[in-house]
Amino acid sequence: MTQHTDVVVVGGGQAGLAAGYHLRRRGLDFTVLDAGATPGGSWQHMWDSLHLFSPAEHSSLPGRLMPAQPGKTYPDAGHVVDYLTDYEKRYGLPVQHGTCVNAVRRDAGRLLVEAHSGTWRARAVISATGGWSRPFLPAVPGRSVFTGRQLHTVNHRCPADFAGQRVVVVGGGNSGAQIAADLALDGRVEMTWVTRRPPRFLTDDIDGRALFGVATARRRALDAGLGDTAGVASLGDIVAVPPVRAARDAGLLTAKPMFAQLTATGVRWADGSRSDADAIIWCTGFRPALAHLAPLNLRGPRGHIPTHGTRALAEPRLHLLGYGDWTGPASATLIGVGRPAREAVREIAELLGTTGA
Repeated sequence: MTQHTDVVVVGGGQAGLAAGYHLRRRGLDFTVLDAGATPGGSWQHMWDSLHLFSPAEHSSLPGRLMPAQPGKTYPDAGHVVDYLTDYEKRYGLPVQHGTCVNAVRRDAGRLLVEAHSGTWRARAVISATGGWSRPFLPAVPGRSVFTGRQLHTVNHRCPADFAGQRVVVVGGGNSGAQIAADLALDGRVEMTWVTRRPPRFLTDDIDGRALFGVATARRRALDAGLGDTAGVASLGDIVAVPPVRAARDAGLLTAKPMFAQLTATGVRWADGSRSDADAIIWCTGFRPALAHLAPLNLRGPRGHIPTHGTRALAEPRLHLLGYGDWTGPASATLIGVGRPAREAVREIAELLGTTGA
């Protein structure tokens, strides 16, 4: 049975909820299809010690300030899940949980959204699936011969899982720094942190309150054709949240250069030196989860779908939201997704010939 609606939002995490808020304000008929069984998006699956980069009031979706978490300046992931759950309920957003979208196809002037539980025929689609379901593992020589454990950020939970072990953490972004600090401060783990280039820490007074401005400045620098960012730090640089700062100041967070290959028992560097390891944690990022859009044949040579803002250039009925800077500065963050969500919904309302707030 096919259902008809103005807009289908694919993904019910922070980006999907921000889109739902603005769709509700515009008075559009819409539904949100989310693969997760319960609210909270990827925040339900984060490692135990994760905290936001900014205080609660600076980590909010449109229309609803995140309340402070008692006793914590920087809320933990569980608090974010509670906030997103409340947000979904407060605005009565029509989220269908446990609904995995398999494909989006063109269908006689509409987009057909096919899920395992049914089909929706929509005038427009917002894809907001993020990348948590597509962890990226680099093609490092020897990865298949290493006999220890290999995990990605998505699999890490707590240092107790590695007590008494030698662990190599790979990745110079925020997740790599936070997980490296998590293990180093625990004291039961022999941790080695490895990065492709020397890690760059943002100054200690910068947290998530400034990240949106940082991302916007970076986007402008790149759009101006600068080879680097003209001194503008990117969101890949490390926010010195308290645990990272503590590990860094204690001398526990000194990075080694990237190794040349994995061996059966550890890693080998370009100079021939070796280190044994029981586990490798790959904090190497994600790729956009876009398999459901494959029938539209929109991907460019680098795997991204070319967009103007959030709108797909070759399919104006499709908007992509929350995948990173290419769909709006800081759009993969709580603080940054509100503006591109608003603009996406504004464009959709204009396309559909509707009016609203």
